[in-house]
Amino acid sequence: MAHDHDHGHAPLRALGIAVGITGTVFLAELIGGLVSGSLALLSDAMHMLSDAAGLIIALLAAVVGKRAASASATFGYRRVEVLAALLNALVVTGVVVWILVQALGRLGGHHDIDTTLMLGVAVVGLVANAASAWVLSRHREDNLNVRGAFLHVIADMLGSVAVIIAALVIRFTGWAHADTVASLAIVAFVLPRALSLLWQTLGVLMEKAPRGVDTREVERALTRLPGVIAVHDLHVWSTDGQTPLATAHLVVDEACVPAGECGVLGSAQEALRGLHIEHSTIQLEHPGHVEHEAVCRGQ
Repeated sequence: MAHDHDHGHAPLRALGIAVGITGTVFLAELIGGLVSGSLALLSDAMHMLSDAAGLIIALLAAVVGKRAASASATFGYRRVEVLAALLNALVVTGVVVWILVQALGRLGGHHDIDTTLMLGVAVVGLVANAASAWVLSRHREDNLNVRGAFLHVIADMLGSVAVIIAALVIRFTGWAHADTVASLAIVAFVLPRALSLLWQTLGVLMEKAPRGVDTREVERALTRLPGVIAVHDLHVWSTDGQTPLATAHLVVDEACVPAGECGVLGSAQEALRGLHIEHSTIQLEHPGHVEHEAVCRGQ
């Protein structure tokens, strides 16, 4: 029992720590970027802002997601986590577009940059993001939001590395465009990952089969069961992006139904558990029931 309690609250603690670290780094990079004149630092600060907001949303969603199912919310509130992850992906995508526009606007121009301040703030950001990544890495498989938060922190780490490299290049070569190049590098790294998270969360909301679940394999496994003639109305989806759910109608040989109906049901649930589907709803039918379903649908 104690293990379950710790496992449930560990992601919340991890998200809380990450929120504090990310918010602090955002303020440091924002002030540092404005004072130093570094677009790369400001770009990373804007990314940190989106991550801080996303982490706060993820934290709130994780708390709400733990609410038990009720008569009006029979699946509980795990879908809130998916909505939060979707909002995170949208915000990050918007910030990346802002960075891209600002970086392109600086091409061909010259801007004075305080590389000492730029480098110092970037190093602090790198260390802080590494701490957040370490905290979140132990829980990134727990739910979609923690995974998304870990992704954002890793992107922030690489953003800090890009800013550090740009500061060193400007300091030792005087090539100020390195700041713009670093901004574009942040865009190139972050955008595909933001779009990937966006696509994944949209898939959950569209109730597509979770990644790693082959519905054709599920259908074959059920069809091979003794006494099962056919499988129809098979649906596999997830409410949280992690836990697959399934419903199916099994047409059973009439000779097997009276004596073995429970046996068929048990075998079906065992077959689904073998495919990592722990929660399922199975309806067993006589062959003649298919025509009855057609009549009901027609009405």
